[in-house]
Amino acid sequence: MNLSSYIDNINQRYKLGNATEHTFRGDLQQLIESIVPGIRATNEPKRQSCGAPDYILTKKEIPIGFIEAKDIGDKDLEGKKKSVNKDQFDRYKASLDNLIFTDYIDFHLYNDGEFITKIAIAEITEKGIVALPQNFATFQNLIKDFCTHIGQNIKSSKKLAEMMAGKARLLSDVIEKALTSDETHNEDSTLKEQMTAFKSILIHDITPKGFADVYAQTIAYGMFAARLHDPTLDTFSRQEAAELIPKSNPFLRKLFGYIAGPDIDDRIKWIVDNLAEIFLACNVEEILKNYGKTTKMEDPIIHFYETFLAEYDPKLRKARGVWYTPAPVVNFIVRAVDDILKTEFDLPQGLADTSKTKIKVNTQMPDKNFKSGYKQVEQEVHKVQILDPATGTGTFLAEVIKHVNKKFKGQEGIWNNYVENNLLPRLNGFELLMASYAMAHLQLNLLLKETGFEPTKDQRTRVYLTNSLEEYHPDTGTLFANWLSSEANEANHIKRDTPVMCVIGNPPYSGISSNNGKWISDLIEDYKYVDGVHFNERKHWLNDDYVKFLRYGQHYIEKNGSGVLAFINPHGFLDNPTFRGMRWHLLKTYDKIYTIDLHGNNKRKETTKDGGIDQNVFDIMQGVSINIFIKTGKMKPNELGEVYHYDLFGKRDLKYDFLTNNSISNIPFLQLTPNEPFYFFIPQNNEGIEDFNKGFSVSDFFIKNTSGIQSSRDFLVIDSDYDKLETRLNSFLDENKSIDEIREEFFSNSTSKKYAKGDTRGWKISEIRPELQKTDFKKFITKISYRPLDKRNICYTRLLVDWTREDIQKEMLKDNLSITFGRQGQATGKALWNLLFIQNTISDLNLFYRGGGIVCPLYSYSENNGQKSTEETARRTPNLNAKIINEIAKKLSLTFTNEKETAENTFAPIDILDYIYAVLHSPTYREKYKEFLKIDFPRVPYPKDKNTFWNLVKLGGEIRQIHLLESPTIEKFITQYPLDGDNLVGKPEYKDGKVFINDKQYFNDVPKVAWEFYIGGYQPAQKWLKDRKGVVLGFEDILHYQKIIVALSETNRLMNEIDKIEIS
Repeated sequence: MNLSSYIDNINQRYKLGNATEHTFRGDLQQLIESIVPGIRATNEPKRQSCGAPDYILTKKEIPIGFIEAKDIGDKDLEGKKKSVNKDQFDRYKASLDNLIFTDYIDFHLYNDGEFITKIAIAEITEKGIVALPQNFATFQNLIKDFCTHIGQNIKSSKKLAEMMAGKARLLSDVIEKALTSDETHNEDSTLKEQMTAFKSILIHDITPKGFADVYAQTIAYGMFAARLHDPTLDTFSRQEAAELIPKSNPFLRKLFGYIAGPDIDDRIKWIVDNLAEIFLACNVEEILKNYGKTTKMEDPIIHFYETFLAEYDPKLRKARGVWYTPAPVVNFIVRAVDDILKTEFDLPQGLADTSKTKIKVNTQMPDKNFKSGYKQVEQEVHKVQILDPATGTGTFLAEVIKHVNKKFKGQEGIWNNYVENNLLPRLNGFELLMASYAMAHLQLNLLLKETGFEPTKDQRTRVYLTNSLEEYHPDTGTLFANWLSSEANEANHIKRDTPVMCVIGNPPYSGISSNNGKWISDLIEDYKYVDGVHFNERKHWLNDDYVKFLRYGQHYIEKNGSGVLAFINPHGFLDNPTFRGMRWHLLKTYDKIYTIDLHGNNKRKETTKDGGIDQNVFDIMQGVSINIFIKTGKMKPNELGEVYHYDLFGKRDLKYDFLTNNSISNIPFLQLTPNEPFYFFIPQNNEGIEDFNKGFSVSDFFIKNTSGIQSSRDFLVIDSDYDKLETRLNSFLDENKSIDEIREEFFSNSTSKKYAKGDTRGWKISEIRPELQKTDFKKFITKISYRPLDKRNICYTRLLVDWTREDIQKEMLKDNLSITFGRQGQATGKALWNLLFIQNTISDLNLFYRGGGIVCPLYSYSENNGQKSTEETARRTPNLNAKIINEIAKKLSLTFTNEKETAENTFAPIDILDYIYAVLHSPTYREKYKEFLKIDFPRVPYPKDKNTFWNLVKLGGEIRQIHLLESPTIEKFITQYPLDGDNLVGKPEYKDGKVFINDKQYFNDVPKVAWEFYIGGYQPAQKWLKDRKGVVLGFEDILHYQKIIVALSETNRLMNEIDKIEIS
């Protein structure tokens, strides 16, 4: 077919008036194949429905280019309109290096995501489609060049990572769509079978999106590994990759056997072949030579994987807590374990030990004489079994190999035998992410080769694809007798039978853990008790993955009877009050505990002791510590272990050098004596503790308490402007809008891979909207204390708010007050403790910076016959501890009344509230007890006499009224707003007493103390404006901000007045 015939054909179809983009596909296919003989332009509807472009151009089965066709006259061939082609075109440009977008007459060419040129061979006129013959020759040359495109020779490691990630993302998208299609049409496929196996054996809650992610990454990195082993750089394909995967990784070999074979799902074959083309264009070994040398990340392969993962999906990396462990950290931990084995366990060869021990293991032979129901036999295994339960890319196991190899200097002749018989049988690793798992095998394989090891038999590396935090599964037998179940079964043998003596690694950090299986959750329950008594904490971080891995490692050491656990973890467990049960449990298990606090906590704004820079050893906000736990089995049941602590502050390089140049034996550790109730693993300054403990705890004083409400969708249900909130909710509930339109309008930024946009595990738009449409939502709108001195409107209903805390927050829907306070004053950074505020509305979880405040209503309301009572019939009683009330009454010789009375010699709940509010605003109190306010709830001294009590009540009442913006003083502005303008808030700036909201307008005469004043970890004068960036301030807003300045200035003045009173 020539170009004139092509245009005639499409013109005839076009004139029929019912043509679509599909109408012309056969014509374009014939045209391309006639211009370039030997090229096959394939158009497969099944592939297209799963994310493939319309045409895949192949030469000898190898993809060389891609064409995406739109309907004739398409107005967005540049892919600029989000609602039209942008998302699809961007995805293709990021992953396909030779690409044409066309409407059959206008052709736009892209190479490596960059626009090259465009050419039209016809145009649409009133007479139909008219040829542009002057462009024919140019078009034919362009198509010929397009079909002979040679991908760039990739020499940059970053470019390779970007291109791999782009292909992997597209492959993931294709796999997800294929699986969704199979599910929708109830069809079977090899992909669907594999996902079912994964779900049954490895990751039980895996979604099509999650499976597509791990599968795509594994194929990308499996090919990377294969190319690294490839001696023939002139050729490479998926078939060749299957042959190059080392036999030490049987799982990956079997997976690539499927990828290379005839049974590969046709819907993914094209992109897998295209992925292979990337590696054909590069010498992986050469690219990696200089990669990572400028950092302490000495293994370029693993550092490259980190780069790839950051390009592929940074959020996935964060979700899994995947962070590369710097070499000095890994080296120190491995050397420390080696030293401990020598000194504490009398094993002179340390990690190189070859001694053996006997264990009993179950066979497959049923036998009722044994408790397990199966016959047991005795088996001899190596004593020093090493496990990294979160192997990642194998960094720790690799360091063990390097460390042991140094001991064979001059003994190279026996190294091969030693590795096969005494090293590989002792190195065990578990990894959940397939790509990391593939990289671990690659790293260990190459490292052993580098040491001179040459295998004499097929021997797998004992790194397994499994979920560490699941107890071993019963053998799955023939039900899943394939490459995946055999991997899980082999891992089960380690979990069940191997006497692990050394547990090492850098387990993931993820506060919102997805590892919530019964087995590990039951083990974590131990950490909620101190000497048999439950810790009674509502909010804690014991579900963080790193805590689960510490408990997991402890399980193995306890099971073995002795051993060493050495991790690098977030350092929060060292001093967080809610981790006291965990610390007590660790003290009961281990003889000795060594902690090196590496600090670097940006959340706490840590500095060196002289105020200098303190950097993290990772690129993360959370501070970390190296923690080494030793159990010899000699400690008596009534004893607690010894704790040794060392603080390491400073810049990152200083910390690296320290770890490199020191060992656990020469660090001047400080021995601690952890005491009840908290058993801290850090040094404590206990000066003043007796005075502090004489007071009553505010957490004990209020009978009922809760945390703030959490909507999980503030952008929808909360607004400072009532009308805007009402308009938004009306739009959300508009019956003329489809659910898809609602998702796009309100939840377009959702990044969930598990649920549809806007949906969560317990909240589905399709269920919530109909229910809410039956109600008058306006009756649910009420005020909320959102941030200090910043009240907003909220539609407060369980239909829109995930955590309503109704059991106690409902008390604030009536005439009431509540006080919110917090512990862990380190959350406020360098400032003294300031986690205190008063409110007369419900309050938000993040009323304080980093959340976690305890909300305590002053009164509890009774209900009649289970029905919500009116204000007139409701009865309220003080939500106060009667024992503490009686003690105060006794000390002051006053009578307590439930409500404020005019009679002398009485005091009421509001008086005690004001007294507490005054004491906790005392600068002297906050300074004197600052160490204890970091770890415990405030304790308030009992009033020493009536005069002191009433003086403090007066001042506390004044601060209360000011914070509620009810005091007449609030209306006496001390600032001005002198200039007219658009009132649009930009970047707030304080300069010479002026607070600029934009380049022109400002508030004048703002005291610096007000601008810098802290409440709840925030600086309200700054926070209020920053939260309104891009907002035009209204009349009431401008007045309100000036009230905030008065409130902060007055609070500072009254705090100084309080300090003139001798409180106790």
